[in-house]
Amino acid sequence: MSTPPWTTDRIRERVQALGPWFHNMDLGGVQTAPGHFLGDYPNVKWRRFQDSLPADLGGKTVLDIGCNAGFYAMEMKRRGAARVLGIDYDEDYLAQARFAAEVQGLDIEFRQMSVYDVGQLGERFDVVFFIGVLYHLRHPLLALDLIREHVAGDLLVFQSLQRGSNAVLPLAEDYEFWETAIFDDPGYPKLHFIERSYSHDNTNWWAPNAACSAAMLRAAGFGVEANPEDEVFICRTAPLPDARYGAVYPSRGKEARP
Repeated sequence: MSTPPWTTDRIRERVQALGPWFHNMDLGGVQTAPGHFLGDYPNVKWRRFQDSLPADLGGKTVLDIGCNAGFYAMEMKRRGAARVLGIDYDEDYLAQARFAAEVQGLDIEFRQMSVYDVGQLGERFDVVFFIGVLYHLRHPLLALDLIREHVAGDLLVFQSLQRGSNAVLPLAEDYEFWETAIFDDPGYPKLHFIERSYSHDNTNWWAPNAACSAAMLRAAGFGVEANPEDEVFICRTAPLPDARYGAVYPSRGKEARP
């Protein structure tokens, strides 16, 4: 038996049943989160960096890590990506994403999976989105290492909540042990630790400043090509800057990956 068409009333009923939504999307004239505290989010942010990505993704593969309700996965499918996979740890978000894709007639795969498990995918993707995830993780640099080692084929689109200075201090390769003042400079990379809660959300663990976001990306083997929006970095995979960098895996004992 074929599924009846998605009328406005059916869409509105389903949107309410799957709520609350963090991604505001227009599904057949029904807004999923019209009262979002950030406005028309994430479209309001997307408009500020959308031109930094290829308009035509024909033949490309895309992985959206922490896809939430699938806004970015759907934008990539609209640009012609041959295959789009969205992963998220939260099954409620995935239910929203599957519904939104169905209503819009977009062929996108969604799986329940943590960023720490991306090695299980066994493939690399031309474009990887890592939006709004890093600051929710207890082990953020490990996540970037795993993305670089296992799934990033070329382009990484990264975004994190940032707090502190937007200044970026040019740093020397090394500093003497007694040099301490450098750490107090607002432009030095800082990853602020949130012990309990921030913005009424106890899954917010970290808040990097701008210098720290860029430095963590470089340390994980990503070259920053553009910073089109305060919190967004467009990166390409690059050689690791130093053999000592990268995650140490228990299966390898004390050996760090090259």
